[in-house]
Amino acid sequence: MKNRKINQFLLIIVLSVFAISCSSTLKITTDFDRDANFTSYKTFSVYSVKTTGSVSQLNAERIVNAIKADLSAKGFKYVESNGDLTINAITILKDKQSVSAITNYYGYGGLYRPYGYYGGLGNTSVTTYSYKDGSLTIEMVDAKTTKMVWQGIGNKEIDKVSKDPDTAIKDAVTKILASFPPTK
Repeated sequence: MKNRKINQFLLIIVLSVFAISCSSTLKITTDFDRDANFTSYKTFSVYSVKTTGSVSQLNAERIVNAIKADLSAKGFKYVESNGDLTINAITILKDKQSVSAITNYYGYGGLYRPYGYYGGLGNTSVTTYSYKDGSLTIEMVDAKTTKMVWQGIGNKEIDKVSKDPDTAIKDAVTKILASFPPTK
């Protein structure tokens, strides 16, 4: 009876860890040209939003609007064309699958028991988890030199459709652009 309670307790811990690992956060990476003079940029234009996977046109527009709002709040001015910076956004949405296995041994016997190897039982449970791997890349190109001067990438496992895509996309763009303009 005592072993059964211990096994149940261990199973609860394993399931809790698995549940926590499934709820991912947005992972951000950024890079920039250390020679670029970011104080010289005052205006920006959006060149394109390229989408892969099942990213809708509505979400592409939400991304553009979130970029415009974030950069405008930082003092940059949006212009239809010929901005100091040209913004490209790329989305990638891929179907992925995660597999995990848990093995429980119970009963008597085994290596450290006095009864030898016989008598022990084992059970392995295999669990698969399907999700979408989503990435949003925001690139900033110096319009005069056509060289990329800044890039931010947000990546997250998406296990369900957002109930409020406006807020979710705005939050993601804000997190990606948090380090723009960079301080050297």
